[in-house]
Order: sequence, then structure tokens, then C-alpha cells
Amino acid sequence: MQEFEVLVIGGGPGGYVAAIRAAKNGAKTALVERREFGGTCLNIGCIPTKTLIAGVDVYHKARHAMEFGVKITGDVTPDWEAMLARKESVIKTLRGGIGSLLKAAGVTVFKGHGAFTSRKTVKVVDAEGAPVEEITADKIIIASGSETLVPGFIPKGKRVITSTELLSIPEIPKSLLILGGGVIGCEFACLFAELGTKVTIVEMLESIMPNIDRETSGVVAAQMRKMGIEIMNGKPLGDLKADDNGVSGKVGDLTVSADYLLVSIGRKPALDGMNIAASGVKTNERGWIPVDATCRTNVPGIFAIGDATGSWQLAHAASAMGVVAADVACGKKNAFDGSLVPGCIFTSPEIGSVGKSQEQCDKEGIETKVGKFPFAALGKAMAINETVGFCKIIADAKTDQVLGIHIVGPHATDLIAEACPALHLEITARELGKAIHAHPTLGEAMMEAAHAVHGESAHIPSRKKK
Repeated sequence: MQEFEVLVIGGGPGGYVAAIRAAKNGAKTALVERREFGGTCLNIGCIPTKTLIAGVDVYHKARHAMEFGVKITGDVTPDWEAMLARKESVIKTLRGGIGSLLKAAGVTVFKGHGAFTSRKTVKVVDAEGAPVEEITADKIIIASGSETLVPGFIPKGKRVITSTELLSIPEIPKSLLILGGGVIGCEFACLFAELGTKVTIVEMLESIMPNIDRETSGVVAAQMRKMGIEIMNGKPLGDLKADDNGVSGKVGDLTVSADYLLVSIGRKPALDGMNIAASGVKTNERGWIPVDATCRTNVPGIFAIGDATGSWQLAHAASAMGVVAADVACGKKNAFDGSLVPGCIFTSPEIGSVGKSQEQCDKEGIETKVGKFPFAALGKAMAINETVGFCKIIADAKTDQVLGIHIVGPHATDLIAEACPALHLEITARELGKAIHAHPTLGEAMMEAAHAVHGESAHIPSRKKK
């Protein structure tokens, strides 16, 4: 049996960051990972999806090159096999980088599946169930992640797939039916629609991406329909059937069919085989592990981070929680603030957001002032021919403190980075507007939206103050 001060179970974006942080804090640290470094995000989630989206973006630009005065002779076609190969190359490079970082930090890595045998002891076995090592640690951080949820009413078959299979599908499907209009479903819808796939989304709720600021998601929905994506809201997908040739179902009285069905309606905790009961850690009714602001579970010395907690299923949230858990485990003070976790959605156009939405403010009875600036009024957006969308700033009407920033448009997922420290520092809209933004850049939309909160943007029409 090997003894460590800190043991991390799971090598995803939360786990490997936690292990490196603990080691850099001076703790003798071990990490257990049953598959590959990087977890869902790197191997079957964020990185492969965005790598393919980047390829599709190049394809889109090539098809529309004449709009920039560039003539391309001959047909422009996507090489799906080459896109998949590039995706694997990116994954492999980043995976190797994580391994090097863990080694440099002095983290001891055990390849295998970790299962609790007591509060402080974890047994590691390999893929065949053969014992690898038994580890004891005073502090244990659970970073086991999550898995795609496939309800029992979904038929089984090779034409019924999750995002994992879709990321490695051998050819571009002619048609794709997506169950679930959340972030993952909408990103894949935009990706494959650009490649020529006939895409249909079925979302039981009244709008796609229902947890996103309604105005920003509405812009994306409109653009998706322009791309030829059929969005069916407000009714469930029922009477599902699948065979070797395709899938079909019913939405109300309408029959829908496609070559493939993508199931994208949520995720579940990946705790199978961990024998969590032996640790004494409690889970809620859905299997997630509740934690406090310091990432502590109900058991002293055991922490949980990332998707395992069920609260923020985002890689950057997991990494931030990993830092907090490692610091607290090593006797330092730290806490996780989930109110300012940014969201980034790689649809066409992109969405970036942080803080409260208008719907949240209304629900909480907060009186607000809103400033909005369209990309269509921005020189840089016109120069790159991406003018759809806006930057929207929501401020407290009484204090002028910025409560939320929502961007839909070109490079929104990059632009939102400025908003995160601004909200952390409790900036006011007037202070944000005073910050000089370089011209011509897309970032000017943030400054102009801040001015617009007070009706002072010089680049959108507004009435003279009396």
C-alpha cells in the first residue's frame, strides 16, 4: 500500500489541475485515471468538437471567398477523413502535454479504475479487473466527471448515437435528427448543417438553449433556421423507431425521420464502480455529489469537483474547483464562486455570457438598465463580414453595477473573457465605458454597450437628453 497526502480520482480538466496544484503546494500527490488524460473535454467533448468546428469555419470562408474579393477556382469540398485526422492529432498533442505537466509537478500517476474501500483508502484495478495498487491518502478529491444520459425509452441501434460516436462518425450523414436543443445539440446542428446535412432539432421546451439569455438564444435560433435547420419546439419526440437504415419518430402529429438520431438531453454522474458508499460520501437523488463553497463533501477530508457535483458541467468550472479543492486540502484558504462562471457556446453565431440574464433579474425583482450594441454598427465586424448579433450589458438601475454581459456574434466566446474580471471587480457600466478599447476591434462592442446603458453610445442613434 502506498501513502499520499492528496489523492485525486480522475484526470480530466478538474482532476489533473487539482493534482498539479496540490503538488505545487508541496503535498505528496497521486492521480488515478482509468482512460486518457483530459477527460471528456479533451477526448470526446470540447476540444474535438471545436477542432471540427474550426475546420468547418474554414470551409465556410472558402465557400464565401468571393465576398472578400478572393476567387477560388474549382469545387470547394470538405474532406471529413482529414478533419477527423486533424482532430485526433490535436487531442494526442494536448494529451501528451498533460502527461508532461503531471510529471514535471511530481505527481504519481496510476492507470486504472479507482474504487473506495474505506474513507481514506482507494483500490486501483486495470481494465481486466486485476489489482494495480492500493492507495491511502489523508485528503481525497473526487473528479470522476459525467457521462451522456440515454433514457430507457430510447431504442438501441447503430443509428442511435451520442456525441461520442458522432465525433468519430466515418462519413458526413445526409440527415440528422437531434433530440435535445441544449448547447451540445445546437453546436452539432450548426456544424453538420454547414457540411450539408439536413438537421432537425426536437426540443420539448418552448425554446432552444432554455437556460441562456432569451434574446441571445433567439438570434442563434433565427440564424440556424436560415442555415436550413428545422427546429421543433414545445413538444416531445415520441414513438421512436430505429433500424439499420435510419430512425423515425413523431412530434405531435408530424413524423420525422433521419439517417441518425443524436441523443443530447443531459448527462449523469460517472460514479459506477467507485464504491462511493464505502467512503461515506452522500449523493443526492440524481446521483450527484453536493459540496460547499470549498468543494468539501459531507465527509471530512473528501472533496468533489467538476461534473461529479452536477452544478457546473463546464471544463473551466472544473479546473477552478480543482484549484480550490487542492488549496483547501493543503491547508490554504480558497473558495469557489459559481455565480460568475462564464458560458461559451460555439454555435453559428457564437454566444458568450457571464452573470445574470434579464430573465433572472426580472425573477429576482432587480430593476435594471440595459445597454445593447449591434455588431452591424461596428467597423471590424463589417470588415470580416460577420455582422449578426450584439453585445448586451445588464446593469443595476440603482447602483449601475454590471450584473450580466451577454454577447452573440463573431468571436463571442473570446470577447466574454473581458467581462469576467470586470464583473469580479464589481465594475459599473460607466466605469466599463470609460475603459478605452482599441479601434478597429470587435471588443469595441463592449465599450459601446456600456455607453448605451446610459444612452451615450456615439455610434447608435439616440435622442438628445433634455
